[in-house]
Amino acid sequence: MKRLVNSVLTGGAALAAMAFLSLPAAAQRGGAQPANCPEQPEWQTKFLADYNAKLAAAQGTPAPAAQGAGRGGAGGGAARGGGGFGGRGGGRGRGGAQAELPPVPRIPDNPAYGVQAGKPDFGGLAKGDWNVPYIINMATQGHDENGCSPVVVPFTQKALEIWADRELKTHEKDDPEGFCLPPGVPRMMYTPYPTQIYQLPDRILFVYEGGAHVWRLIWMDGRKLPNLDDINPDYLGYSVGHWDGDTLVVETVGFNHITWLDATGHPHGEKLKVTEKYTRPNFNTLQLAATIDDPEYYTAPWTTVTTATWTANTHGPFTMRGGEIMEYICQENNRDLSHIGAARDTR
Repeated sequence: MKRLVNSVLTGGAALAAMAFLSLPAAAQRGGAQPANCPEQPEWQTKFLADYNAKLAAAQGTPAPAAQGAGRGGAGGGAARGGGGFGGRGGGRGRGGAQAELPPVPRIPDNPAYGVQAGKPDFGGLAKGDWNVPYIINMATQGHDENGCSPVVVPFTQKALEIWADRELKTHEKDDPEGFCLPPGVPRMMYTPYPTQIYQLPDRILFVYEGGAHVWRLIWMDGRKLPNLDDINPDYLGYSVGHWDGDTLVVETVGFNHITWLDATGHPHGEKLKVTEKYTRPNFNTLQLAATIDDPEYYTAPWTTVTTATWTANTHGPFTMRGGEIMEYICQENNRDLSHIGAARDTR
């Protein structure tokens, strides 16, 4: 089975850009904003109002009321097939009585499992995978540590100009992921393909179906992050992790400058450090809090919280009904790039 989502990530990017500015993210999630959420920057309020007005004029419809920067996209992917573009979901219905969830599984408390012993099982001992949502804009589709959405992004002027060019001028057509390059971190967990997580005694392995179909290794043997000068910059960086109670904390440095943080084009450079905190608050949910720390592009660290949904494989092998990672080859026959005039972004 060939995947067509590379077309979605390139030729469909302009439509996604329209969608991500249309509704407040808190409303998309169905919850009210917490008290004392930060005010949105004035530039963002004005720019969104101007953008919505132009979009409405082009469509011949009234412009929506300006509501600051609170413009959500697909609400974590729910509008796109339950957490993944193309509907690889696990068949969970929208309505009716909800079955009581089983408890969060745990790795056996046995020394043979090393640092993972007794910790939450993120899926490696079960048949199934994590149904990763399509996060176009990590600031509007996620929320901060306090539950506030959209996240206020502390752009430098340089970063703001790059983001505005990618999102508003070229409509994401030069997205490196459209060239089948790895999405990077944390964007691997914003790209709508299933993911499996395997907890080994001294490391953790992430296996991704899509996003250039790569794997990611997180060392859990107590080593420290290396100096940036000792690392050859690459797409996924160099990761070390540790457990803080039931929270997996992963620190990563050593990135190249090629990837975008998300599909809307939040930029970064080679000084980027990403700190991820993974938890499994219930059986069906994997929560990721990703903190972006890059002094070249942002005036302060900022955090976005998103989730993925568990899809159990309850039908046995070779069913293609969810819960299995399938082969997906991005490099084959992608014609959208030439149609939209895309070019590799070298900034």
